[in-house]
Amino acid sequence: MTNGITAAPATPDWMTVEVCRRASAAEGVALFELRAANGRSLPAFEAGAHIDIRLPGGAVRQYSLCNDPAEAHRYELAIQLEANGRGGSQSAHERLAVGSRVEVSAPRNLFALRDGRHAVLIAGGIGITPLMAMAAQLGREGRSFELHYSARSAARMAFRDRLAAEPYAGHSHRYVDDDPARRFDAARDLPAPTPAADAYVCGPGGFIDHVIAVLQAKGWPGARIHQERFSAPPVLAPGAAFEVQLGHDGPVIPVPAGQSVAEALAAAGHAVPLSCEQGICGTCVTRVLAGEPDHHDMFLSDAEKAANDRFTPCCSRSRSPRLVIDLDH
Repeated sequence: MTNGITAAPATPDWMTVEVCRRASAAEGVALFELRAANGRSLPAFEAGAHIDIRLPGGAVRQYSLCNDPAEAHRYELAIQLEANGRGGSQSAHERLAVGSRVEVSAPRNLFALRDGRHAVLIAGGIGITPLMAMAAQLGREGRSFELHYSARSAARMAFRDRLAAEPYAGHSHRYVDDDPARRFDAARDLPAPTPAADAYVCGPGGFIDHVIAVLQAKGWPGARIHQERFSAPPVLAPGAAFEVQLGHDGPVIPVPAGQSVAEALAAAGHAVPLSCEQGICGTCVTRVLAGEPDHHDMFLSDAEKAANDRFTPCCSRSRSPRLVIDLDH
């Protein structure tokens, strides 16, 4: 996972880690091994988890952990250089070297494996990162899984050598766009659903949308399809102006069209903690006391959105002229 930038930490506690190894995972993808600067074990993580990392220059980004969760001594990140990004990946590629020290958060998991069922892992591009950790855990535990991984070319296929060895080799199906004979065809290559299977999809937005549409056409129930996106779908319109009020008796702050609630609050001296600023991480989730939010996030479930008692001020807006919120809880 990778997204976001903020001037405030996403979590209250940061720990210092050191880059102990740097290598190339593929063309344009740098692999970093992080270990605790004090030599101790790192906080445990689950397959699918990510960490926040404060990069040189102060940008905070979120990256999936791609090593086996059984490895308590290290975190492994694969960071793809984004030519049109907001500078985080460029900072990592240009300024992180062996011996560099950075601050990271404890791991968080919004993309966890379900227990006991066959896992169909489907990755596009750098979306392979959380699925590598999943495959490592599943293979170590002797659980049933298959991995489908599509990349633009063999040179841009991350972890190519690792995938050729166990526990990945006997379970992985690899595809490349630049070879018609090896190109990924979701309708052909993905399995039909079974009662004891879950699908996990990660990659670019268009890839995820296509894969999910194919899975659903094959009869996969939505509850058995799990996804993680590295960026939120664009909001088509900035929305109309409205107001937010801090508590029932607090100040009223105007939110003009084109400005987020978080930006309006910060300008008025009431900053909320931020990380991804795209409605993915859940850092800024805020309680709603009155009014109807206009949800644009990907963090809250459909049921949580329907309840309308929480929203993400980084990207969501209001369907009501005024939204009353509680910043203290």
